[in-house]
Amino acid sequence: MSENIFQDTVNLLNKLGKESGINPNVLNYLSQPELLTSVSFPVKMDDGKIRIFKGFRSRYSTILGPAKGGIRFHQDVNAKEVNSLGLWMMVKNSLVGLAYGGGKGGVIVDSRALSTGELERVSRAYVRAIYDAIGEKTDIPAPDVGTNPTVMACMSDEYDTINRVKSPGTFTGKPIPLGGSLFRTEATGFGAYITTKLLSEKIGKSPKETTVAVQGLGNVGYYLTKFLNEEGYKVLAISDVDGAIYCENGLNIPAIYEALAKAKKGTSIATSEIYSMSSGAKVISNAELLELNVDILLPAAIENVITTKNVDKIKAKYIVEVANGPLQPEVNPILEQKGIVILPDVLVNAGGVVVSYFEWLQNLSCYYWDEAEVKEKLIKIMTKAFNNVWELKNKNNVSCRSAAYAIALKRIENALNAKFNDFK
Repeated sequence: MSENIFQDTVNLLNKLGKESGINPNVLNYLSQPELLTSVSFPVKMDDGKIRIFKGFRSRYSTILGPAKGGIRFHQDVNAKEVNSLGLWMMVKNSLVGLAYGGGKGGVIVDSRALSTGELERVSRAYVRAIYDAIGEKTDIPAPDVGTNPTVMACMSDEYDTINRVKSPGTFTGKPIPLGGSLFRTEATGFGAYITTKLLSEKIGKSPKETTVAVQGLGNVGYYLTKFLNEEGYKVLAISDVDGAIYCENGLNIPAIYEALAKAKKGTSIATSEIYSMSSGAKVISNAELLELNVDILLPAAIENVITTKNVDKIKAKYIVEVANGPLQPEVNPILEQKGIVILPDVLVNAGGVVVSYFEWLQNLSCYYWDEAEVKEKLIKIMTKAFNNVWELKNKNNVSCRSAAYAIALKRIENALNAKFNDFK
C-alpha cells in the first residue's frame, strides 16, 4: 500500500460522493473512522525472549450495523492502511445491502516467520489487547492477509475465555466445527466468478467465446479460475507470485491444479512440472499477463498493478477488480477514455463478506445452513448488487465504480438522515 493510501481512499470517496450528490456533511463525517484502537503487546517467543508487537483495529463505521472486516498479519500494516481498508469495507457492505458497517485490523508481523506456537500466542495476545473494541454486536473480525481459520479459532477461544461467555459471532471465517459457514473458503472467488458471468451476459458473449487472464493464484484466484474454467471460459493465462503461464489455445486448468496438488508445497505454476500439463503453455511475467489481448482481465493479486507506467499497454476490453485496489487511482480515467469497462473491487470481491455475514447470522441463531442454501443466498445478493450497479451506470452514463459508490453512499446518507436531524 502507498504511504498516501488513506488520503487517496478519502479523496475517491469525496470525488464520487460529490458526483452522486451526497450531502457534503455526510462525506465529511465519513472521512474519519469512528474509533481507531492502537495497541502494543508482549509475546514470549520460542527462544524465550519477549517481543513487543504493535497492532491496530479500525472501527470505521457502525451506521448500518456492527463494523465488519478482516485482521491481517503483515509487516507493512499501519494505521493508514487499516483505516483505508475499513472505509472500503463500509462501502462494500453498504453496496451489497448487509446490516454491517466497516472495520479492519492488523498486526505488524510477518506471519510466515512465526512458528505455529508463536502465531497462536500473537493471535491471543492481540485479542487481549483489543478486547474492548470488538464483539458480536459491535465489531466482528475475520481472516485477511496472513491469517486463516485456525487463527480465527485461537482468537475466538481467547475472546470467550476473557468474556466467560460463548460468543461465536464475534469472529467469522472460523473452522466449520467451531461455527464456521460452509462455502466460506470458496466464497470470494465464487462471488468474483458470479460478477464475471453476469458481465458476460450483459455484453452478449457466451463463456466459450470469452478469453480471460487471472493474475494471482491465492485462495481467491484459485477458486475464481476453477469456477471460470468449469463454466467454459477460455483461460489463457494465470499467475502466482513467482511468474505466469500463458497458452493461446487456453490452459488445461484441471491438469494444472492436479499437478499443483501433487507437487511440493510452494511449487510455482511457472515450473516445467506444472505448466507442461498444458500443451503449448509458456512462461511469461506477471507484467506481461496484464498486457495480454484478452476479453476480460481479472487482477486478483495485490494493489496498484495497473499504473501510469503500464496503462497504455493494457489491451483487455473489460477489467474485473478481484483484488482490493489493483488500479492506481490515476489510471481510471485513462482506461475509461479507452472504452474499457471496469467492475470495481467493492462489488467483485464482496462474496467473502457476504458469507461471513451468513456465518454471523448462523452463529447468532444457532441454526446452520447446508452448502446449497449458502450458495443460493450468495448468488441472489451478488446478482442484485451487480444489476443495481449496471442499471445505475447506464441510467446516469457513469462508470461502474461511480454507480457502486453512489448506491452505497446513498444508503448510508439515508441512515444518517433517519438518525440525526443535523445531517439533513
